[in-house]
Amino acid sequence: MPTISKENYLKAVFLYNNRGGEQMAGTTLIANELNISKAAISDMTRRLAEEGLLTYEKYKGMHLTPKGQSLALQVIRKHRLWESFLHKVLKMSWSEVHVEAERLEHHTSDYLIDKIDDYLGNPQYDPHGSPIPDAKGEMPPDRPLLPLASAEVDGAYQIAHVHDRDPQMMNYLSRIGLVLNSKIKVLEKFDFDGCIHIELNGQPTLLSEKIVEQIKVIPIEYV
Repeated sequence: MPTISKENYLKAVFLYNNRGGEQMAGTTLIANELNISKAAISDMTRRLAEEGLLTYEKYKGMHLTPKGQSLALQVIRKHRLWESFLHKVLKMSWSEVHVEAERLEHHTSDYLIDKIDDYLGNPQYDPHGSPIPDAKGEMPPDRPLLPLASAEVDGAYQIAHVHDRDPQMMNYLSRIGLVLNSKIKVLEKFDFDGCIHIELNGQPTLLSEKIVEQIKVIPIEYV
């Protein structure tokens, strides 16, 4: 049975390597992500490589083996289904569910998580818009996601994904009524500071660059 540290490590490598960039996860990056010393990360990397869960080449980063990827997807599935359950059934806010799901994901059997999946109606995305792997480890079909920063002025969009690591930002978005699947219109973009002026629920709203960087949208015509 994987330990919690091993599960978090594999999950962090998988999520980083699938973010869409060219650089693969390295020991320094994962150490910062998990708030663990580089020495501890190096030791864990060696152990996981010996167990056949990942490969690592200096200056080229880490790659999960099929076995390592399967374990990572199991943890991600449990995390995102717990987020969905806490949000939909227990009515917890989307700013609260991430921390609780981090705890629950390590103590949930495959049997229980499959029951939760069925109870929720087999959702494809969690409350923040992240895809939920199915029981076979397969992700939902790709969607035409677009960084909000790349949205066009006068374009209409639906909020499809919000990065969930900053509870204060999530609380702020809830207060202004910007949640998953909200529909917006881009009114104006300010290149000098990265802010975007949008129309949300019939009201003009200004989003800072920091918020804009955390949001992805889908053009309304693809919804």
